[in-house]
Amino acid sequence: MQQKASTNIDYSLAAYDYELPPERIAQNPVTPRDSSRLLVVNTPSSHSHCIFRDLPNLLSPGDLLVLNNTRVIPARLYGRKFSSGEATGAEVEVLLLEEQKPLTWLALVKPGKRLKLGARISFTTSNPSGDIPPWTAQVVGVDAATGGRILEFQQPQGGSFWQLLEAYGIMPLPPYIKDYLASPSQYQTVYAQHPGSAAAPTAGLHFTEELLERLHLRGINTSFITLNVGVGTFRPVEVEDVTTHKMHYEWVDVPAVTVAQIQETRDRGGRIIAVGTTVVRSLESLPESEGQLQPFRGKTDLFIYPGYQWRVVEGLITNFHLPRSSLLMLVSALVGRERLLDLYREAIGQQYRFYSFGDAMLILPTART
Repeated sequence: MQQKASTNIDYSLAAYDYELPPERIAQNPVTPRDSSRLLVVNTPSSHSHCIFRDLPNLLSPGDLLVLNNTRVIPARLYGRKFSSGEATGAEVEVLLLEEQKPLTWLALVKPGKRLKLGARISFTTSNPSGDIPPWTAQVVGVDAATGGRILEFQQPQGGSFWQLLEAYGIMPLPPYIKDYLASPSQYQTVYAQHPGSAAAPTAGLHFTEELLERLHLRGINTSFITLNVGVGTFRPVEVEDVTTHKMHYEWVDVPAVTVAQIQETRDRGGRIIAVGTTVVRSLESLPESEGQLQPFRGKTDLFIYPGYQWRVVEGLITNFHLPRSSLLMLVSALVGRERLLDLYREAIGQQYRFYSFGDAMLILPTART
């Protein structure tokens, strides 16, 4: 699902670039989660600096926060090419992206060129135990869109696929995280429920149980969608004309109860605030029938960039994103590219922490272009 470009907007990839000092890339989350900083964009020309725990006082009773309750799985696996009953071949790294059917997954594989159709992988674990059975997978297909491999895992003996994944897999932290000292649980939101993501919906990492309760007491409602974060979210934009970038499909579920809450919020004059870009793409992918939003369960490839005509989302909570990324372009569509880059320069000057474990930005509906 693509949008039409406007003729008076700069769509060159270089227009979405900025310089970030390496020391501004957060390597670990803050504790407690809601002590991160929050850059609040109040109007098209004003902003303020707060702490994330101030959020209840920055929103209004009757507003609706929509959050992504996906759960990160230990999606990174290591092993060796397996032949003649022995795992003596080249070392292999696997990143699971999407479950195609039971025991069959789309995955990014390194080195992919050596793993052609029929190749087998024997996985290794850093915590060997006599209770953990051997585990292998076979390449049964190639995905042209991602260059990934379709892997079919052997039927587990004495356990489920998910039990073996917990034993063999590790948390797939982003490549710019070089010095992670926190626990795996700190790369999950406190409301994570449905396993399936290769990365966390990081805007939600700032919420604590106590903060959610304070929001509830102030009359600010919450609702949930599920988008399993995969290659569509973090795949780099590599084309010079960003409008020609193709998003990879990601699986999303926006249930009827969430759609009903959105409609009720609109009817009473409340505002729809998305927590993270994954929620934005989920809500903006909702179909309509006779002017009414409909629940949606399926895949979306929606790519949002400046010039987009917003249908559902009015405000946004988001982290600070990588240069030249589709996520930076999505946020630019809400507040304008030049305004957003000015805000990023301000954040760098004020020593904000960037990326997955960094600080956050709240874009209020009054700040939209």
